[in-house]
Amino acid sequence: MTASCHITIAIVLLKGRNFMQLERLVRMIFYIVSHKQVTAKELADYFNVSTRTIYRDITTLTLSGIPIISKKGSGGGISLMDGYALNKSFLTTEEQVQVYQGLQILQASNYPDAEQALNKIGALFDQPLLDDWLEIDFSYWGSSDDEKITIADLRRAITQKYILTFEYFNSELQHSERTVDPLRLIFKSHAWYIIGYCHQNQGFRVFRLSRMKKIHVTVETFERVLPDGFSLANSSYGAGYTSFKLQFSPEMSYRLFDEFQEQQVERKDDGNYLVQVQYQYPLNEWTYHRLLSFGPYVKVIEPVEAQQELKKRALKIANKYE
Repeated sequence: MTASCHITIAIVLLKGRNFMQLERLVRMIFYIVSHKQVTAKELADYFNVSTRTIYRDITTLTLSGIPIISKKGSGGGISLMDGYALNKSFLTTEEQVQVYQGLQILQASNYPDAEQALNKIGALFDQPLLDDWLEIDFSYWGSSDDEKITIADLRRAITQKYILTFEYFNSELQHSERTVDPLRLIFKSHAWYIIGYCHQNQGFRVFRLSRMKKIHVTVETFERVLPDGFSLANSSYGAGYTSFKLQFSPEMSYRLFDEFQEQQVERKDDGNYLVQVQYQYPLNEWTYHRLLSFGPYVKVIEPVEAQQELKKRALKIANKYE
């Protein structure tokens, strides 16, 4: 009989147990697999129960079809029968790597219990823990430690329904203080967003995480839920956005692929670059400031309104130096 069959039989036989005992028994299987050999006292300390309870659990698991061996004396302990391993053939090697790396991403973002899950999956797939290779930090460059916000913080606020407070700078560069019921964290078009109910505007809003400063997870809770079918596509976040056609000098080539998608950039025969973006930027302060950051190396071809506004602003800058 395969290990996966043993696990299935065990879960079926254990279903008559109360939830806490069932959870402990399943966790115990993975703990023994990942540690190869353990003692009853080690298990008792880990699960915060008596050694007598551990021995009863071991008996229950053995009767359920898990081949657990218990050896007494020096060098003894509790282990699985030699050659026994959990069946992993239902996933390809590539799929196993994807699952494992996904858990590593959670571990890098300080996600609760991610390391414990990694140990379980490592035992299941017979993969050792790899060195840290990723760190996820939503704070801006140069920020202090007390300003750092992680996926774990946002996940806790969303899943446990804690209200967020933060300072926000919108696309018009206007500053405001917000109190928000956070309902969803999403990643779209190279940026993270929080969807939530804004107390100030009394409505559902989308907030770009990079524009949220001094984020604080309060102890105050809420009961609100996100309306069915709500998404960025049907929100007002992208309302009023305009298509742009821009020409960049070769000196700006190093920035283009950082700020635009590859299919939006076309290199012309004269060495210049033509960039076309569809309904991605609004005609507002944020867009004009961004275009001005390219200095003399960008020319707005469309829309005409942006072309005229940028010319007007460039003349104002030049007049300051007369």
